[in-house]
Amino acid sequence: MTDRRTTIKLVIAAATALPALRARANYKQNLEPGASSPGSLRQFEPTMQGYGPDPDLVRAYEKGAFWPLTLNVQQRQLAAALCDLIIPRDEHSPSASAVGVVDFIDEWISAPYPQQRGDRVTVLRGFAWLDEEARHRFGQPFAKLHEAQQRKICDGICDISRAPAALQEPAQFFAAYRNLTAAGFYTTLAGRKDVQYIGNVALTHFDGPPVELLKKLGLS
Repeated sequence: MTDRRTTIKLVIAAATALPALRARANYKQNLEPGASSPGSLRQFEPTMQGYGPDPDLVRAYEKGAFWPLTLNVQQRQLAAALCDLIIPRDEHSPSASAVGVVDFIDEWISAPYPQQRGDRVTVLRGFAWLDEEARHRFGQPFAKLHEAQQRKICDGICDISRAPAALQEPAQFFAAYRNLTAAGFYTTLAGRKDVQYIGNVALTHFDGPPVELLKKLGLS
């Protein structure tokens, strides 16, 4: 978790604070038992000026060490299901949830800073919409659906340019969540390996840039 918390400060946020998603009108009035709820959207305030000191990089921090975490058990199950639809396990790498992306997202949306607070509203209301839509179509919350059923719901919101007007706000949620999932996954060792990133590796020697590259740049 230390690496991920440090990364929060370094990653350029792919997801910006989006307008709060509207759930269905009947969902607003009568939240079905067991559905994911946006909760109280409690406002955490920083306890220090600015962003505070850097974390101790040789210390192992427990989850929730910096601020109260947001997601409950049911929301974490939904978060994992959606992460794994976006980045599933394949022959090259594990799934997003398997490398701790749900923890990354929970930390991100629980942070007390303006962008993260906006993302918290977006994610929680997006989760509520997914659960309501899943119950409306298939009679169960999103996390309990078969993958094919989950995909049927997400197919309508996975591309803002193709989403109908009634699904524009859920589509904005999906875009933000997809960016958070990718940010979490590709800052892990597995994610860096998946894109063949070779930085941050100690070298015993350095032979200089390849001759072919120097020729191409006119430097040889």
